[in-house]
Formats: sequence, structure tokens, C-alpha cells
Amino acid sequence: MDDEDDFISRTKRKNAATALQVVGKELVALSVEQIRRLDLPENLREAVLECKKFNKHEAIRRQMQYIGKIMRDIDSTPILAQLMQIKAPSSRDNALFHLAEKWRLELLEDPDAAARFANAYPDANLGRLRALIGAAQSEREAKRAPKHFRELFHFVNALVQERGKEP
Repeated sequence: MDDEDDFISRTKRKNAATALQVVGKELVALSVEQIRRLDLPENLREAVLECKKFNKHEAIRRQMQYIGKIMRDIDSTPILAQLMQIKAPSSRDNALFHLAEKWRLELLEDPDAAARFANAYPDANLGRLRALIGAAQSEREAKRAPKHFRELFHFVNALVQERGKEP
């Protein structure tokens, strides 16, 4: 009876091995600094860093298989959680990004928005802000490429992100 409970089909084993290979590829795609910051078993960290040194396809393929073999013997759940944290922006980051986008649109559409923005973000250079707003509006009317429109977003986003990181 225990043998039936412990039985894992060949397909499930292959799918699990393939999933571990994907995790291994994602680990190898990270920068050396990111890899060093991850909480990985030492043999896995060394294998991933070694794989980054290779440039021949066959050497990389064999090293990836070795990484997969190491990962079969460890619990990959914490590693997946760390990868997700690195790759996915937080909901707070998304909210700050959307706030910056909202401010940009308000600044372009409402003449009083610059004063409200300056009150909300006292560090803002009001002269630079007004210049960017004017340039973006002129650009929009002339149907030119949105260079100043983007520049305005970067200006606003930098202030919003800076304020969002304060405790």
C-alpha cells in the first residue's frame, strides 16, 4: 500500500525536472551581485557562478544539467520565493508609478496642477517643472515625438519615488 502512495509518475517527475531547469536558467540570468545576495546552498551558488563563465553552448548545457541535478536534492521553494521578489515589482512600486503617471496627465491638462504638485512635493524645482510642462504641451500640439512628455514623466516619477521611499 505504501508503494502506491509514494509512486510519482514519470510525467510528473519530468515536469518537476523541467521546472527546476527553468529556475536554474533564471538563476544564471541574474547578475553576479544578485546571485551573491541570494540565500543559496554553497554548491548551487558555485555551479551558477561557474555557468556564467562559460560561453560555449555545450558547456552551458552540461552545467545547466548539473545545476538541475543539484536542485533536485534541495527544497527549491525558498529559491523561487527569492526569485519572485527580485523579478516582480511590489504593489507599492506599481502604485507610485501610477501616481506619477496621474500627476503627469494632471500637470498637462490643468493649469493649477503645478501649484498643487509644488505643495505636495516641496523639493520640486518649480521653474524646471513649468518649463517641462510647456515643452510637452507644445510638443503635443505640434504632433512631434514625445521627448518632453517622457522627460516630464521622469522628473515627476523621480520625486514621487523619492517621497514613496521615505518611511
